[in-house]
Amino acid sequence: MTAQKGAPARHDGAAADRTERPPADRTERPPASSGEARPPEDGRARPGPDPEQPDLEQWGPAPGPAARALGLRPGEFDLAVQLGCLRTLPGPAGGPPTVAREEIARLLSAEDRMAALRRRVSTVGTRTGAELISISPQRFTRLARTGRLVPVRFYLNRYRKVVWRYLADDVEEFARSHPELLTGRTDPELRALLDAGADRRPRTWRGKRLGLALRITTDPWERAAAAAVHLDPSALAELVPDAVERSRLDGLRPRLGCPRPASAPARELVERLTRADAPDEIEWYGTLLAQQLDEARRERPAPRPGPRTPTAWPPPASLTDLPDAGARPVIPAPLGAMAGSAPPGRPSVPARPPQGPRRPRGRRLLDRLRRGSRKAPA
Repeated sequence: MTAQKGAPARHDGAAADRTERPPADRTERPPASSGEARPPEDGRARPGPDPEQPDLEQWGPAPGPAARALGLRPGEFDLAVQLGCLRTLPGPAGGPPTVAREEIARLLSAEDRMAALRRRVSTVGTRTGAELISISPQRFTRLARTGRLVPVRFYLNRYRKVVWRYLADDVEEFARSHPELLTGRTDPELRALLDAGADRRPRTWRGKRLGLALRITTDPWERAAAAAVHLDPSALAELVPDAVERSRLDGLRPRLGCPRPASAPARELVERLTRADAPDEIEWYGTLLAQQLDEARRERPAPRPGPRTPTAWPPPASLTDLPDAGARPVIPAPLGAMAGSAPPGRPSVPARPPQGPRRPRGRRLLDRLRRGSRKAPA
């Protein structure tokens, strides 16, 4: 299959799920009939914890080492923190939350705890999710486009198509709660939305991400930043006119769980998916941002830079050190005058013999051309 240059990006989850496998942090849902997680479809083994008891002092509480100690991929670790499966501590200097060493030891002490953690953070794509609840991928896509199934993350494949990922627990919960939507004809309300070209996956994903971000923090500045990340820069500048506060919100913006694309068109697509586009959605995020900002300003105003202090240059030792304004400037001797003199112990460099006036370069070229024309045979 050859990708066409400049082709518009599609949001068809079923087609994208057939063309591209998820990246390294993709997880597969274990079969419902057994407690063991089946291997990923791409054939790569899941990074498991060290068979020996890991040195917790060596791993430390940072997110990266903690994920490796638990045998989780970065995306799985982020979901575990956001879903409340891991007890975390506030990060240093406004950084991401950290995991206590005692929490790592508690999870590694029993295999059933790690198995339950992996099942909780397992995600599925369109095809695997459809197999999980025994429906066709087309029906699964229709349910997701109409907002019944909510994705938890996405990524772009090599053709810049959006591949949505869903929590396996959410898919199974939806199947238990709405069995009538899994068989028979499509509901008339859903059919009307599909005929109008509706695709609510970006909107429902933004709402899901905001809920997860608000769940793990009580800091009003971080909660305001979680809402501000989904607003257009122009709308954000209108709601937050103070540049210092906007800079603070930008520094606290949460990670969205999507790898940063390398190409500019892919980054523009990710930005479009991240920002709210409907007027009611923009108003909702703006209201939430205003509420959190009011609370943040009362509790801890944004730090502002102090006044600039002019640089104080040290005064001269005395006024006699200053040069005399009326004195004649000292002109250094030319190189020719210094040619006969040399420091002690070194031979004297003879002066260059004077040369006559040099002819212009263009005249010398004309002379050579004339001499050549005289020597040429008749």
